[in-house]
Amino acid sequence: MKVEYINAFIKASTEVLNNFVTDKFSVGKPYVRTNPFPTREIVIILGITGDIKGQAVFSLTEEMAKAIASGMMMGMPVNEIDEMAKSALSELGNMIMGNSATLLFNQGAQIDITPPSLVKGNSIEISSAGMETICVPLVSGMGEVEFDIGIKK
Repeated sequence: MKVEYINAFIKASTEVLNNFVTDKFSVGKPYVRTNPFPTREIVIILGITGDIKGQAVFSLTEEMAKAIASGMMMGMPVNEIDEMAKSALSELGNMIMGNSATLLFNQGAQIDITPPSLVKGNSIEISSAGMETICVPLVSGMGEVEFDIGIKK
């Protein structure tokens, strides 16, 4: 997996997240995932097609999801992950991946993204068969978002 590709995803994710929260996100130490891997309670999944094929998975706790959704809704309190919060979080995935697509296009790689799927629950496990998956922890004082980038080999 090309480092330039991962860097585009990282740059897009931190820029977009930092537009909506007061406690800014930084990048933790990336690592390679083994399959299958566990997630947190809220998972946003987007497919990647085009020159790069794979998927992007954002995994976060319900509390972190509420805080980010609140920031996306101009500070409106979010007490539960209802349809409005789910829509905001799905749009977050679209925004990050849209920005990633622009950065990658500027590097000569053209991608498209699928509509996001949001999954909520306990004991969720992702299996990315045939993909090398890099987990990039996005860390803030509020907590952490795990950003998993799976690219087909």
